[in-house]
Amino acid sequence: MREWQEIHWILLLVLGWIGLGVTGLFAARWFTFVTRVLFPLGAANGLLLALLALTGMMTGPQEAILPFGLPDLPFHVRLDALSAFFLLILGAATAGVSIYASGYFRREQGASPGLHCLLYHVFLAGMAFVMLANDAYAFMVAWETMALASYFLVISEHRHAEIRRAGYLFLLIAHVGSVGILLSFGVMAGSTGDYTFDAMRAFDGGTFWATAAFLLALFGFGAKAGLLPLHAGLPGADVAAPSPVAALMSGVMVKTAIYGTLRISFDLLGTRLWWWGVLVIALGLITALFGVIFAAVQSDMKRLLAYSSIENIGLIYAGIGLTLVFHAFAMSNFAALALTATLYHCINHAFFKTLLFLCTGSVLHATGERNLGKLGGLIRHMPWVSWLALIGILGAAGLPPLNGFVSEWLLLQGFLFTPGLPHGYLNMLLPIAAATIALTAALAGYTMVKFFGVTFLGQPREERLSQARDVSRLKRIGLLWLASGCVLLGLLPNIVISLLEPVTSLLVSQGRQLNAGMENWWLLAPISEDRASYSPAIFFGGILLLIGAAYLCIKHAFPAATTRGPAWDCGFPMQDGRMQDTAEGFSQPIRRIFSPFFRRTCELPSPFDRQPHYRNIVEDPFWYWLYLPIARLVDLVSRFVAFLQHGRIAVYLMYSFITLLTLLVLTR
Repeated sequence: MREWQEIHWILLLVLGWIGLGVTGLFAARWFTFVTRVLFPLGAANGLLLALLALTGMMTGPQEAILPFGLPDLPFHVRLDALSAFFLLILGAATAGVSIYASGYFRREQGASPGLHCLLYHVFLAGMAFVMLANDAYAFMVAWETMALASYFLVISEHRHAEIRRAGYLFLLIAHVGSVGILLSFGVMAGSTGDYTFDAMRAFDGGTFWATAAFLLALFGFGAKAGLLPLHAGLPGADVAAPSPVAALMSGVMVKTAIYGTLRISFDLLGTRLWWWGVLVIALGLITALFGVIFAAVQSDMKRLLAYSSIENIGLIYAGIGLTLVFHAFAMSNFAALALTATLYHCINHAFFKTLLFLCTGSVLHATGERNLGKLGGLIRHMPWVSWLALIGILGAAGLPPLNGFVSEWLLLQGFLFTPGLPHGYLNMLLPIAAATIALTAALAGYTMVKFFGVTFLGQPREERLSQARDVSRLKRIGLLWLASGCVLLGLLPNIVISLLEPVTSLLVSQGRQLNAGMENWWLLAPISEDRASYSPAIFFGGILLLIGAAYLCIKHAFPAATTRGPAWDCGFPMQDGRMQDTAEGFSQPIRRIFSPFFRRTCELPSPFDRQPHYRNIVEDPFWYWLYLPIARLVDLVSRFVAFLQHGRIAVYLMYSFITLLTLLVLTR
């Protein structure tokens, strides 16, 4: 009997997720069993998946053929370093989200808990199978399963028309992207009709067809990831979905698009052109800047985080583009550096963004509000959520020593090394990309300060906020797991980078040490210590030392000079929570500076209004430039088709007669 490998155990865990979902559907009446037993088992399943994927990264490729599919089209699966890395992200993030979800879902919330359990675990299984698929048929089946499961999860509160519209737009854009992916596979399969990835690796259709396959894949996966201008479905879906589902969609599901882009660009296509990388860099940076600017002006917590995810996906695609540029010029060391930064940011984003979405869900459950204008002062009533959210915010803001800083710093170092490229124009243009990344990082910090300050600091803006209660024990465990990941990924970058070497070796034929040996775990130097280095351990130790020294000085050196009193009230003692700076006021400078990015609707009260009302709406201009014209065109075509199809046989016979006469005239 053949010995079981990691791929077989992983397939068993994927089937385990499906089994948990089916069990939840048949046990829908037992709410406690579904939420307190099945969801924690799903979390344990995710943790085991992460451990097996970590082991699979260190071993060689493993393949299998499953007895599923059509008679002549069986499913081929493969586990290599790339798929194992993204399975690691899926399993690690799912472990925290599932244990949190066991305390999140309520009896009266949307669909029944049993149906939620089925869709949730099928969604997880679909994502895992996307990363295991080794042929176009299995990939597309898993891709559509993931898309449909996520759609039904998004519209779980289907009684609201706004949620139904958000789900429809999300599914529509996802299926448009699926067409691009399918056509890309069709180009690589060529005239052979062999749908396996092994056959596609031997594809040799020349530069033209390789470019066609790459552009189709970029379009298809970009629609799922949220690249401009295909981003419109993600913010609405993240707002409409339950918070654990939104966390998985924003933190993990979009990574399947990153996985697909890397798989086709560096594994299946043997041709790589430098201008592909320039195109991806441009799209990525435009997406990142657009996303962070729109995140900065949002007043809805979940919409703010959704646009922040678009920003981070843009940075990841910029890293992919830089890797393509370096690899096209055979600069393997620098390609490995850029790819390492890209992969590192993938796992960083999975941890801090899922953490922030779950914290937002906790606030929503405790207060019934996600509007920043009606929150404030929650650190007094929800200290666990507040402090754990602060960890995620520091990571998302890219501040040391948390995880977001490491990957963004590595990516910036990669762009700063581009003057060595053998292309004059690129040497001039790519430093501008580095400046764009720095601007994006600064705006991300600004956005996260707004998010935390308005939500958790100051005074409550509504009286009922004093009734808010902190999260339960199960939710707390899930949040602690994700927050711990943010801290460890920030403090131990060299160990993480050493684990990424099998992936860089597979994709760019170069394992990049980046000074990542265990004997020098405390110092990270991308090229050499003389050019740039970073030590998170020393930085973190310095912070603790300064805080401790300041505390000792205040507490012991000058005890008589230490007094406690109320904050200065600016000479006006009758202040309340409504007099604090609002989310709109905080983002006003961004709205003014970047006003060309927005489509604004502003309603100001007159001096004579007895009940003054202020309304400021910031809308996505792409909706009016691109999506509405397409919708009007589709509506016009539909009306024309409806006009032609009256349902009368005489009219149809007339159409046939006119067509026959036309053909006779044309063929004379």
